[in-house]
Amino acid sequence: MAEITLAAEVGRKTGSAESRRLRHTGRVPAVVYGHGMDPVSVSVVGRELRAALAGHGTNQVLTLDVSGTKHMVLPRQLQRHPVRRTVAHVDFQVVSRDEIVHADVQIVLTGTATEVERERGMVEHVLTSLAIRSTPDRIPEEIALDVSGLTLGEALRVRDLVLPDGVTTDVDPDEAVVIAATSAVAATLEAEGAAEEAGEERPAGPAEG
Repeated sequence: MAEITLAAEVGRKTGSAESRRLRHTGRVPAVVYGHGMDPVSVSVVGRELRAALAGHGTNQVLTLDVSGTKHMVLPRQLQRHPVRRTVAHVDFQVVSRDEIVHADVQIVLTGTATEVERERGMVEHVLTSLAIRSTPDRIPEEIALDVSGLTLGEALRVRDLVLPDGVTTDVDPDEAVVIAATSAVAATLEAEGAAEEAGEERPAGPAEG
C-alpha cells in the first residue's frame, strides 16, 4: 500500500462554531495524537483528505506534514455529516513502522459457486471484514476468499482465509465467513414437491357402501 502525504495546518481554534467555520472554507478539523505526544488540533483540506481515503479508508497509511514535522499516521474515528456523509472530523493516530496495529480489512468473495447455483441455493456472506494485526505497511487492501468450490450446506470459515505474511488475526478460526444455504425459493419448491409426493403415495380409503 503506497503512502500518501497530507499537509496539516496547526493553530486552529477549538469549539463547534470554529469547526463549522473551518468546514465552510473547505477544511476538516482534526486531532493528531499518539506515541506520547500531546494531542495537537489541526485542520486538513477536505478535498485532499477525501482523495487520500478514497482507496483504503482508515487503513490508509499517511505521512502527515504538520508544519514541517512529518508523522506516520493512520486515520481513526472518522465523524461524518449525518446527511451529506462528508467527513466532519478525523483523528490521526501516530504510529511507527515496526509497531503492531489493529485494522478491519474487507473480505472480498471471488469466483462463482457453480454447484450452489445449480442447486438453487445462495451464498450468504456473513463475515464481511476481518480484524487483523500487523505493522502499518503490511495492512492488506483486502482479503480474498474463493467460493468456486463451495457446495450446498457447506461453510467457509476464518481458518480458510489466506492471510499475507506478517498478518494475523485473533478471530475464532471456526467463525463462518460464507455459508451456502438453501434459498427460500428452492425450499418452497422442495416442500411443494414433497407434499405432492405424499399425496400420490397416500393409500386410497375404503369404499363407502
